Amino acid sequence: MTQNHSGSANEARRSRPSTEASYGIPEREEGMLPWTFVEEKMGSDRSYWVTTIRPDGRPHVRPTWGVWVDGTFYCGGGERTRWVRNLSQNSEVVVHRESATAVVIIEGTAVRLDDETGDSALVERIDAAYEEKYDIRHGTPFFGVRPDVVFAWSDYPTDATRWTFSE
Repeated sequence: MTQNHSGSANEARRSRPSTEASYGIPEREEGMLPWTFVEEKMGSDRSYWVTTIRPDGRPHVRPTWGVWVDGTFYCGGGERTRWVRNLSQNSEVVVHRESATAVVIIEGTAVRLDDETGDSALVERIDAAYEEKYDIRHGTPFFGVRPDVVFAWSDYPTDATRWTFSE
């Protein structure tokens, strides 16, 4: 994924999420979460929820395992699974933690890495991270999530934070 932005805080603009005033999200920057919150939570969880779009436009949501490597969330799946087939038609994806209290939501694009298209050193680091975390080597394909926007909070609405990425 070196040709695209990963999830580096250096590439993002941090701000408050926009919603109706009744939600009480502060306007001031004080109290926003640091990017390390995203990295720690996404790196330590065992399971995540992934949303893809079916060819007919309906959403498809499923739990999956994943790893945080080099500032990017990666997950993988079999070629014939619904969500991988969805990504072959539409690479838009949303990934979020299982927690509804310490929240991280990543909206972006899934970038496919396999033995032919992926950097072999990166594929090895991802597989090693899977082995360390889950006691198995996953194997390709992997999908790295290139974020467009990331939302996070742990004390809503006080620390609700949004990172916006641009290419």
